[in-house]
Amino acid sequence: MKRVFAVLLIAPFVFACSPSVKRVETNLVKDVSGGWNDTDAQMVAQEMITDCLQAGWYTKYVSRKGKEPVVIVGTVVNNSSEHINTGVFIEEIQRALINSGKVEFVASAAERGEVRTERLEQDEFASEETRKAFGREVGADFMLSGVLNSVVDKSGSKALVFYQANMKLINIETNQIVWNGQKQIKKYVKRSKVSW
Repeated sequence: MKRVFAVLLIAPFVFACSPSVKRVETNLVKDVSGGWNDTDAQMVAQEMITDCLQAGWYTKYVSRKGKEPVVIVGTVVNNSSEHINTGVFIEEIQRALINSGKVEFVASAAERGEVRTERLEQDEFASEETRKAFGREVGADFMLSGVLNSVVDKSGSKALVFYQANMKLINIETNQIVWNGQKQIKKYVKRSKVSW
């Protein structure tokens, strides 16, 4: 009897602590915490890549070389005051570049390593007709890299969060920076109670 009473006493607390989950559209813009989110990553990536591909380096390269440039995304460093999964941001940048149709794109270092391992295994296990040869990779002409910074100004339950994304496009052969872009986001966050 005591056990049944204990279960009945605890049950409301267990159910009260269970989360409420509702599926939403993936394109819904909704800030829950006020921190960097998927909408910020998509917006910054799209605006940065649009700016990058409209800059002077692009037309200069195409007119000089007669072909589209080959680009790779390097490191994006998170120097902000919060945990940001830069992998999501990098994927957004890659998607924006590829979907622009204005550049050729090569795989990252990690992806290339996986593909090279596959080629090695093909060399041993695949038929002669289907085996892929080594030494035919396309080298990148430019590397895009960047940094995410943030500044938080807070007082009590209010905060102003400022994000700044800086990206650079570097000529791999000459180390020249051919484009330097910047996108800023500012968010005013007000919480019902102090929880910073």
